Amino acid sequence: MKILVASLILLLGTTPALAQEEPGMVSTKRMNLNTALMIAQAAIAECSKQGIQIGVTVVDREGIVQVTLRDTIAAQITVPISQGKAFTAANFNSATTALADRANSPVGRAPGILMAAGGLPIQVGGALIGAVGVSGAPSGLTDEACAQAGIDAVIDDLEMAM
Repeated sequence: MKILVASLILLLGTTPALAQEEPGMVSTKRMNLNTALMIAQAAIAECSKQGIQIGVTVVDREGIVQVTLRDTIAAQITVPISQGKAFTAANFNSATTALADRANSPVGRAPGILMAAGGLPIQVGGALIGAVGVSGAPSGLTDEACAQAGIDAVIDDLEMAM
């Protein structure tokens, strides 16, 4: 009887831990549409303060577009370039500036990959949740600064949500 009671206590004591595990499943956090839109709008606002018209794309962790915005007179080409930068930052989980030395490699020439400054991953609590790409500034570093401003506009709320 003591063995049965001890076994039940042991089993009941470990049941919650077993229930939390989901064999064969992975849980991920995702940005909602409003957050992606706020990132894009804040990036445009930052570049607009400098008199720069840009295109900006925010993607989810897989590199799928959630939001693309183009400022009023930004060149049409800013849209696909911003998308390429965001896609690359998400898929490599890295700022595109850190990938520039790989741009002329076979990986750098893969379809959809754009290893030019202006793409940043969006990380919360050490987890990748998406990326933002900006195009249209005279310098890729300015593109990147505007992308960072977009992330900075929501990062505190995202961290609180984790």
